[in-house]
Amino acid sequence: MTKLFGAALALLVLAGCGVDGEPLRPKLNTTLKAGSGGHASVGVGVGVDVGNVNIATNGSKVNVGMGLDL
Repeated sequence: MTKLFGAALALLVLAGCGVDGEPLRPKLNTTLKAGSGGHASVGVGVGVDVGNVNIATNGSKVNVGMGLDL
């Protein structure tokens, strides 16, 4: 598992520097929610931006968005 994570991180770093074309911009989002009665939840989401296209996941949902320059 550690080797797989290391390989994925290396690919993101290589893609992020723009050697193979337009750079990818990876994102990591974390959330911490605290409720009444001592209930707490933690969420982690990952995503990547390629040009104006954004792909992100948080749990079981995958979001794809596109921005337009006017």
